[in-house]
Amino acid sequence: MNSSQIRQTFLDFFQSKQHQVIPSASLVIKNDPTLMFTNAGMNQFKDLFLGNASIKYPRIADTQKCLRVSGKHNDLEEVGVDTYHHTLFEMLGNWSFGDYFKKEAIEWAWELLIGVYKIPQDRLYVTVFEGSKEDQLDFDEESYNHWAKYISKDRIINGSKKDNFWEMGDTGPCGPCSEIHIDIRDEVERKKTDGKSLVNKGHPQVIEIWNLVFMEFNRLANTSLQKLPAKHVDTGMGFERLCMVLQGKKSSYDTDIFQPVIQSIEKISAKKYGKEEKTDIAMRVISDHLRAISFSIADGQLPSNTGAGYVIRRILRRAIRYGYQSLALKEPFIFSLVPVLTDQMGKAFPELTKQKSLIEKVIKEEEASFFKTLETGIQRINAIINFKKLDSANKIIAGEHAFELYDTYGFPLDLTILIAREEGFRVDVDEFNKCMAEQKSRSRKATAVDTDDWIELKKTNAVEFVGYDTLEAKVQIVKYRKVKGKGKEHYQLVLDKTPFYAESGGQVGDSGWLDQIEIVTTKKENNLIVHYTDDELPADLTKIFNAKVDHQKRELTANNHSATHLLHAALRKVLGTHVEQRGSLVCADYLRFDFSHFAAVTNQKLREIEKIVNEKIWKNIKLDKRVMPLLEAKKLGAMALFGEKYGDEVRVVTIEPEFSVELCGGTHVEYTGEIGFFIINEETAVASGIRRIEARTAKGAFDYIHEQFIVPSEELKGIFKKTLKDVPAHVISLIEENSQLKKKVELLNKEKAKQIKIDLSQKIKSVNGINFIAEKIELDSAEAIKDLSFELRNQVQNLVMVIGAEVKGKPMISIIISDNLVREKNLNAGTIVRELAKEIQGGGGGQAFYATAGGNDSQGLLKALEKAKSFIS
Repeated sequence: MNSSQIRQTFLDFFQSKQHQVIPSASLVIKNDPTLMFTNAGMNQFKDLFLGNASIKYPRIADTQKCLRVSGKHNDLEEVGVDTYHHTLFEMLGNWSFGDYFKKEAIEWAWELLIGVYKIPQDRLYVTVFEGSKEDQLDFDEESYNHWAKYISKDRIINGSKKDNFWEMGDTGPCGPCSEIHIDIRDEVERKKTDGKSLVNKGHPQVIEIWNLVFMEFNRLANTSLQKLPAKHVDTGMGFERLCMVLQGKKSSYDTDIFQPVIQSIEKISAKKYGKEEKTDIAMRVISDHLRAISFSIADGQLPSNTGAGYVIRRILRRAIRYGYQSLALKEPFIFSLVPVLTDQMGKAFPELTKQKSLIEKVIKEEEASFFKTLETGIQRINAIINFKKLDSANKIIAGEHAFELYDTYGFPLDLTILIAREEGFRVDVDEFNKCMAEQKSRSRKATAVDTDDWIELKKTNAVEFVGYDTLEAKVQIVKYRKVKGKGKEHYQLVLDKTPFYAESGGQVGDSGWLDQIEIVTTKKENNLIVHYTDDELPADLTKIFNAKVDHQKRELTANNHSATHLLHAALRKVLGTHVEQRGSLVCADYLRFDFSHFAAVTNQKLREIEKIVNEKIWKNIKLDKRVMPLLEAKKLGAMALFGEKYGDEVRVVTIEPEFSVELCGGTHVEYTGEIGFFIINEETAVASGIRRIEARTAKGAFDYIHEQFIVPSEELKGIFKKTLKDVPAHVISLIEENSQLKKKVELLNKEKAKQIKIDLSQKIKSVNGINFIAEKIELDSAEAIKDLSFELRNQVQNLVMVIGAEVKGKPMISIIISDNLVREKNLNAGTIVRELAKEIQGGGGGQAFYATAGGNDSQGLLKALEKAKSFIS
């Protein structure tokens, strides 16, 4: 079977067992603060296990995209180095929510593996939970007895809590599990060593293939176990490992999941896979990381400098680095592999095909940017090494320098070590690790959050949102918890019903009051609407509270949200139907809208877009807001949010059927006229092929016009004593006059520089075969100082000249070095000037032959010049 057939066989098998086959949930987690990415098949079903959501299908089968690159389940550093770990992987799973349990799960697993996939029985082993005194749990005799019907007892292994009690994190749904392991070693190896002794011992060819988890408990923050409302089955079979087994391979990278991409890398790099470990690792890393990056972008997560976006950027940079170091690929190449991946997996995951163009463009832009970073880092380490060469006894690169390269320039430690080794230096790795540990400690302290368990006051399965129809309601608190962290303490409350809108779809959460308790924001956590307060809670939490939303904030937010829909439609009308939403932020003060477009939007086009939006506002159109089946909404042409997943029933917001029809759960105005006025205040780039518009409406638009236009206009009229229409001509006249005066000053500086050059040339001294001068001069022009330096450099051989001056009231140091000294004596102006700049409380840099630095302490100029003299001596 090829990989597509293997996947489909699994889904068809469980469909025949009355399971509903559902698509993979998004890789990017939207409403769970404990997770950035889906890292297990069970993530989307967490609320079903906990009893917080109603069960639509008691039996489900799926293949789930998962990403594990941080936290408890972090495989990143093993990826590519071994032959079976992956960042992104598919988890084939069958699920029971309060329906069947251990008997059926075990029976069907055996039937599929042996009866359908035809895996030899003598290669399989199974494990069962041996029990835990710590948690007061007994041996899983039920699973043992069911397995004994199918497999010999000597192949059933007792497993510890570490291996056979499944927990995704420190808290949450959990339970004993039964793993199925397979021995794919050659017959010779199998005769030498019994496979049973290698189970769960890290052997690359005796591996877990399927895990049957029996969800019975909820792990609380106090570490105790609480019984779940019902018993569930959660199984996960690694798709990549299954393909490896069924295709007779020793590595998942040798299967048809990865081989098409690896073969493309071979063509790009002109290197052959399977010939050298270094290049093999690089090709495995790139082929794996390509999938993680592409699926993340397809599901709405663009690379960035924070959070989930930074994780994606880090994975991509790891792939680029391996291509750069091991395959000698010095320019963007990963983006060209996207079509191969799309051909391979686009049928099973149509989001790849739909977002193919965006994925290519984003990756190409990120690659180009990081290659520049690599070049900068290489220049920096070469400068450090050249400076170190001046002290022949010191052959160690300080760990803090290596960490600066890593932290500031994104330059990997192993590349620093490699370059240093080639020049006869070593890196103080212990000091680097110390710097890294200190940074992680700072980061942990900044983000540490300690959350108590939920205290349940009243049983509830769902929270009713009534905020579309009312901003006030009588409610009860059903559960709450205390959260300590980030320097403050607050409470999170769940109500039986709520008028508060929870942050989602780009719209910020509501604030307001629960009697005297101030609600600062509202967010979604899994399927719960959670209200945040910094206030102390009253003694009696069982009473009826009056929940009241901040009316003004909601009204202004609704204005901006409806305006966002108008803006989206106007963009498509003016720029073309290729425009799609790529993210948004809707709050009371302004709206921000990210969209796909591959060039800056001209001012003319922006004015045209503004005009269309305002015409729709002034037309006072009534919005149509209806809930309907997803298929019906698609027939209407409703547009969906990028990266969002929708249920069978959706809310559709229409502003004229021929103009704007979108899937949206946010809050909106009743009539467009309520928006009042719309003005764009900024259009910028976000990433490759992604533009951003920031705009304001209603009061925000009025304030913006007042601040940006009316107040400055009145001030200009007062300053120039002119009418507003005459101000531009007067300003142009002043600019021309200023330009003429600058030219006169430059001429005077040039005349002055000629005399200074004569004086300096007479003060040059020979030091150790170098013509050297370090002087402070009176010349208030950085450009004139540069011209003077290069003129002297052309006239005097073997020159090192250090100049100190005050330019525009600030201290400046300039260093110029003859080319032959840069080559022969490894002198570097950039490295030297950074050292001297410390004396003037500043910094700088430049090229090896010319560099400058600025600072804040003019008193330090003479010290810097003395330091330069002692350095040359």
